[in-house]
Amino acid sequence: MQIDKLRGKQLDQMFDAILSLKDREECYRFFDDMATMSEIHAMSQRLQVAKMLSEGRTYNAIEQETNASTATISRVRRCMNYGSDGYKMVLDRIMDEG
Repeated sequence: MQIDKLRGKQLDQMFDAILSLKDREECYRFFDDMATMSEIHAMSQRLQVAKMLSEGRTYNAIEQETNASTATISRVRRCMNYGSDGYKMVLDRIMDEG
């Protein structure tokens, strides 16, 4: 995993903080303080791209609906094909709930 390069006390503390959030409103409050609007938008856009790729949507459709660049779509596709299955794990969970 790429993130292993950052693994340590500091990153563990951040993940523990995220895991401590109890509901969507707490997530809004925490991420409002934690990240810039651009960072939050980029993360939510990537998740939406991953969802649409998993549904078999075309790059063109994804680009039009999300305004993501083809480079971002390709990056997400590469993670989905060769990454740590993080997108798949999360998408499976949120699809089961919704």
